[in-house]
Amino acid sequence: MPASKLADTSLPHSVSKINSGGAATRFVRQALIIAEKDLRSELRNKEALNASVSFSIVILVLFSFAFDPSSDQLQEISGGLLWMVYSFAGALVLNRSFAREMQNDCLDALMAAPMPASALFLGKALANFALLTAVEIVSLIPFGLFYDVHITEQIWPLLLVIVLGTWAMTVIGTMFSALTVNLRMRELMLPILVYPMMIPALMACMTLTSDLLSGTPLKGDNLIWIRVLSGFDIIYTALAVVFIDIVLVG
Repeated sequence: MPASKLADTSLPHSVSKINSGGAATRFVRQALIIAEKDLRSELRNKEALNASVSFSIVILVLFSFAFDPSSDQLQEISGGLLWMVYSFAGALVLNRSFAREMQNDCLDALMAAPMPASALFLGKALANFALLTAVEIVSLIPFGLFYDVHITEQIWPLLLVIVLGTWAMTVIGTMFSALTVNLRMRELMLPILVYPMMIPALMACMTLTSDLLSGTPLKGDNLIWIRVLSGFDIIYTALAVVFIDIVLVG
């Protein structure tokens, strides 16, 4: 069968696959298809992934020469140092979220696809979340080695903080990545817009991470910061889903 006929027969099948099922099922399937597409694209060339992992390791190595691993001061600032590395490395991943769709008018094709803009946003957010989480987990290994930090003692509460903080960074970063996609200096504008919005979430992540790495369990006053992170994630996810259509189309 000619290639043109194969393309003609596969297109209706793809559209019917996206639009099959109930409304909620269809929405989830559309978001997962976008997430799978972005992950395949990134894993094929590993452009943002390699850059962010390399950047994280280099920054951790450089700061290891500036602080004494056995000092009490390092224990106090360990959470801030770790999340500073995460936030800078995250910008490298988030910058590519919508920028990769500019070639060959792929973004226009995605907007013309039979799916809402909110599904497109959530799909890209899920892909960014997976990439950022992978970068952060890989960065934990040199962080524990260079700074003599006992990560395994509070590993599960620490992973909870990383998941909540990474989703906050992902939602804000993906939203502003869509907002700045048509700007010439988007690599500069994205961090300028994202970091001020991330201040409450970063404060919570830094405080919780420093306490966990110093041996303080996740209870009592620390639970307030968990509520702050959870509320931040819920509120900004809802706002992003509601307004992403205006950002992309309007």
